[in-house]
Amino acid sequence: MPFNEKFKELRQSKLPPLTQTDLANVLGMTQRKISFLETGATEPSLRDLKAICMYFQVSADYLLDLPNTLERK
Repeated sequence: MPFNEKFKELRQSKLPPLTQTDLANVLGMTQRKISFLETGATEPSLRDLKAICMYFQVSADYLLDLPNTLERK
């Protein structure tokens, strides 16, 4: 599942579900940026990715859909 879908799912899974504006306030972003991230119109900066991971207590690997282990080639 792509980042934008996981991000939206995380926001909506909070109880009660967060609005884009609520999440924007918590993360120090604008509602418009949250919307762009959820639609895939833009990708998160490293700073944004860190804030998202910390708030939702998930790893960047999860959000970026990376495997649990990476094989060296």
